[in-house]
Amino acid sequence: MSRDGNRRMAGLAHSEIRAMTAACARVGGINMAQGVCDTPSPDPVIQAAKWAMEHGLNTYTRFDGLAELREALAVKLAGYNRIVADPDTEITVSAGATGSFHCACLALLNPGDEVILFEPAYAYHINAILAVEAVPRLVPLRAPDWAFSLADLEQMVTSRTTAIVVNTPGNPSGKVFTRVELERIAELADRHDLFVLTDEIYEYFLFDGRAHVSLASLPGMAERTITIGGYSKTFSITGWRIGYSVAHAQWAQLIGAMNDLLYVCAPAPLQYGVAVGIRDLDRSFYTGLVHDYQAKRDRFCQALTAAGLPPSVPQGAYYVLADVSRLPGETGKARAMYLLDKTGVAGVPGEAFITSAEGHRFIRFCFAKTDADLDVACRRIAQLG
Repeated sequence: MSRDGNRRMAGLAHSEIRAMTAACARVGGINMAQGVCDTPSPDPVIQAAKWAMEHGLNTYTRFDGLAELREALAVKLAGYNRIVADPDTEITVSAGATGSFHCACLALLNPGDEVILFEPAYAYHINAILAVEAVPRLVPLRAPDWAFSLADLEQMVTSRTTAIVVNTPGNPSGKVFTRVELERIAELADRHDLFVLTDEIYEYFLFDGRAHVSLASLPGMAERTITIGGYSKTFSITGWRIGYSVAHAQWAQLIGAMNDLLYVCAPAPLQYGVAVGIRDLDRSFYTGLVHDYQAKRDRFCQALTAAGLPPSVPQGAYYVLADVSRLPGETGKARAMYLLDKTGVAGVPGEAFITSAEGHRFIRFCFAKTDADLDVACRRIAQLG
């Protein structure tokens, strides 16, 4: 055929995450490129999903999700996030946090609208914005602690700015935005009448005693903030695709319409499994999560340091950006392929997250691995030293 396909897709690059995953598979290496989360899932979540399947919960749910899940989320949001949300009008369950983000972009953005993101940025956020013909505008975060300048943020605001995206804890940087930083973003959003889309899927992965602050919990921000989360990472069920968004009813109605159009609903029995997990897993599960992942972070960052690949030690999430500029190659991709060839460990080149030449300095690694695989990866990486 002579047709070229949808012009909206012309600028969307194939995900480097998936490209490195494929390269890793070809050599039988250890995949630290994709955030697949190889760690075990909580048994109550698995058993509840099985029970739901066996007892006939296998048909469509309401477009915005199973009542049990929306109600469990409302309780969790009030207690953990300090967000008051009506489960009948303000919560939309979707096909993963990525699906929730895409639905929000479709519902709230018009072609030509400008959206501010912080860089290093998650490529899927940028691609979802591009897919609706909006325009990403990038504010640099500076290693090693990934701080940003308020002046840089102010400079990005134009008459076409419609929204700001905040990812905390962040992928790929592991940055946890402080309350003071969020208050500054909130003040700017209020002054310029902007939406704020927050991706908080790593909200429980917090290290060194840090606390998670949801931007929608700040005074006056609930009406303009779309809070996006999910349990793919927390419960190690990345293949289940259960995410959600929380928004003022006016915006939730639009987001729900897009969710119905794209997905109809998220998988019914899997929604039930997540609902039971939220309801029944106690504080010890979440403190154990922090303990285990902080230990993984520390082990892997030690190996990177020993190899002369200094890490920007993450404050949260389960990714680390390492400075690989000493490795052969002119680009992050060349250095990532060199590392895969020498060690069998796959990471994602920094240019997948950073558009400037700074991206060539970094590789992102995911340390959400079993202890056995992480130990092998640490030994192989450390041998570069």
